Amino acid sequence: MPVIVVVGAQFGDEAKGKVTDYLAANATFVVRTGGGPNAGHTIEIPEGKVVLHQLPCGVLRYGVTAVCGPGMVLDPTALDEEIRTLQERRMFKGSLVVSERAHAILPTHIAEDAWEEKVRTATHPGAELGTTMRGIGPAYADRYGRWGIRFGELIHPAKLQQRLELLVASKPHLKELVDLPAMQAKLAEVASRLAPYVQPTEPTLWSALARQETVLLEGAQSALLDVDFGTYPYVTSHHPTSAGALVGSGIPPFEVSEVVGVTKAYATRVGAGPFPTEVEGDLGAYLQREGGERGATTGRVRQVGWLDLVLLRYVTKLNGFTSLALTKVDVLGGLDDVPVAVQYVTPDGRTLTDYPPSDAEELAHVTPVYEKLPAWPKFNERLTARLREEGASALPSPLKRFVEYLGRETGVPVEWVSYGPRREETVWLGKSHGGPSAGAVTAWAQ
Repeated sequence: MPVIVVVGAQFGDEAKGKVTDYLAANATFVVRTGGGPNAGHTIEIPEGKVVLHQLPCGVLRYGVTAVCGPGMVLDPTALDEEIRTLQERRMFKGSLVVSERAHAILPTHIAEDAWEEKVRTATHPGAELGTTMRGIGPAYADRYGRWGIRFGELIHPAKLQQRLELLVASKPHLKELVDLPAMQAKLAEVASRLAPYVQPTEPTLWSALARQETVLLEGAQSALLDVDFGTYPYVTSHHPTSAGALVGSGIPPFEVSEVVGVTKAYATRVGAGPFPTEVEGDLGAYLQREGGERGATTGRVRQVGWLDLVLLRYVTKLNGFTSLALTKVDVLGGLDDVPVAVQYVTPDGRTLTDYPPSDAEELAHVTPVYEKLPAWPKFNERLTARLREEGASALPSPLKRFVEYLGRETGVPVEWVSYGPRREETVWLGKSHGGPSAGAVTAWAQ
């Protein structure tokens, strides 16, 4: 199985990091294909909790090479700090390469991010996007405007100076730019430490595929935040879809064997934008608390809602999912029932089942129609012990029926069920990946 793509099937924060880290046990390369320090993965390994902001999950496993792919925009200073922090904690176990084609996020981009958000709110109150202010959008804008600076240029001082002069000249609207000589000096210092990691990454991955080694393509953000197919304009600035993963890695489509969609048993969203199934009040607060729903990078509290099958069917078709990984089922344990949105009714009376309105304002005004499914019991020590020993057969019957229901409604089998943050708190249901039996879980948890 040469290439497996892991894609978030909702608005982000579905535990893609945990799923990728779990699958990385059988991989040689883990490639992050897009985004930058605006997205984080919280992963619990035996040594403790790790929050990765720009580094791919592969750095946490011996014998795995983590690749910051050409589709990424990377903050060099933050990347340098993240590498050193992991090394100091002795959690940097794999090796790392950074694509020479990846673009650098500069202080100018961070300043521009804040400026753009001020322009939005000053022009039209309520138009803010809820950006993380980490320069992601401006860095991608400069990439496509051909003002950007790539890591291959970052490590060459003469090229860096020329590219910086052009970039700064393109931004007369920013009056408080970082001093150019000071910015260049800081970048040169950081680049000298990052230079050993920077190289062409496509030939390395192509050679691995020729050797039939497994490559994981790791998503950042999620399909409903895709700049074209998400809830525009409340989206990210790249393509966190299966197609985007190919562009962001340099891997051709025919090499892909599996596309894994990661979805929570409920839904969350952070930042601005429509969220049809949002749950507020005491129940919403309960789900936030039980799910630990705070952003790994920003610390912002996430909005919570019920699972939305209209959106899930849509992203399943958009990405060509071959299987689903269902996460955070433990959060819903002990509820009276589990509502699932099965269709929308629009203000003009239309019924939508698998394709949402492309206009964010229209999506905000649909009325979800729910089906209530039987809830499963709370996860306790006895149940989790049985799951570790017996695997899928120990899943509570109502949860098994929920899993089967999702498979029928999406046309895609649920292949993994995650009931906690640790590696071993994952049940493999069989099907296509040759995953571990119950007794082999410990090997995958190392």
